[in-house]
Amino acid sequence: MSRKESHKALTEKEGVDSPEITHATSIAKIKERRKEAIDVPALTKALLEGHIAALSRAITLIESTQKKHRKIAKQLIESCLPYANTSIRIGITGVPGVGKSTFIEAYGNYLTQQQNKVAVLAVDPSSSVSKGSILGDKTRMEELVKNPMVFIRPSASGESLGGVARKTREAILLCEAAGYPIILIETVGVGQSETAVHSMVDFFLLLKLAGAGDELQGIKRGIMEMADTIVINKADGENIKAAKAAQLEFKRALHLYREKEFGWKPKVLVCSALNNEGIPAIHETITSYIAQAKESGYFEKKRFEQNKHWLMQTIDDRLKSKFYNRKTVQRALQEQLKLLETGKTTPFAAAEYLLGL
Repeated sequence: MSRKESHKALTEKEGVDSPEITHATSIAKIKERRKEAIDVPALTKALLEGHIAALSRAITLIESTQKKHRKIAKQLIESCLPYANTSIRIGITGVPGVGKSTFIEAYGNYLTQQQNKVAVLAVDPSSSVSKGSILGDKTRMEELVKNPMVFIRPSASGESLGGVARKTREAILLCEAAGYPIILIETVGVGQSETAVHSMVDFFLLLKLAGAGDELQGIKRGIMEMADTIVINKADGENIKAAKAAQLEFKRALHLYREKEFGWKPKVLVCSALNNEGIPAIHETITSYIAQAKESGYFEKKRFEQNKHWLMQTIDDRLKSKFYNRKTVQRALQEQLKLLETGKTTPFAAAEYLLGL
């Protein structure tokens, strides 16, 4: 008798399912659970109680593009709204290689040592060809991911402006409802417009490197104007002198810009996220900024402006989605593309025709 036949005879004799049957049964059960209707009140209750599994599932639902999930996502957001707007939202950006993940891990650990729960919404770049994403932020934050006071959610940026995931704004609200008072939002930082992340955070932190051409790039307007503080990272070892020099250069560059509306002057700090050096000073700066912004009334004013921006953006997204999902538009678009390819129309004429349908 073969080994497989012997095992089968034994399991039949003892009334035990074989591994093949057990595996098949497990898969069947998983598929069956997926078909089950989602209990929104129960999911909301679990989320409000701070259960990480519920928060993860809720974010998955709002990120879903399936029609059946849109209604559920809407109900979830509406249920969580009374518990939202309670956190401090911090945006963190910088070019690839600047050490964003290392910095977030060092800062996140520091915050939890101060007894703060922290949510990290880390956005990974998506391939413009395959639309895929590695979602490797959790592997780059080995210590932070084990911290029970931290929730880390990597999401693919897709085609979103500024590398911010399509549903990051809603994810912020869910994290707030789940009881996270500090939310860190990491952007892709690959030269795309960072306006998207700036429109959803209270404090915007720009990470820079010394000796990488960043000093001259920093003099340009744009992202420098949006930054509330600039941090020169990797100020350790032989790079300390270069980091100090870069700090002086950025301080000079900031003199070219106007101070913030409520009188805040952006700081330029240095740190070594790898060695956990300079983190307390950065946190003190953020705390000082938030306190000053709240005292002046700027904090609430900015939140209102952000909500207004989100409203307009949501309308734009919904109109665009409805337009492209219309069958007549889909057929006409293919026809216009063929005409465009053969030179029988122009992009402007084709757009005018499609918008008139």
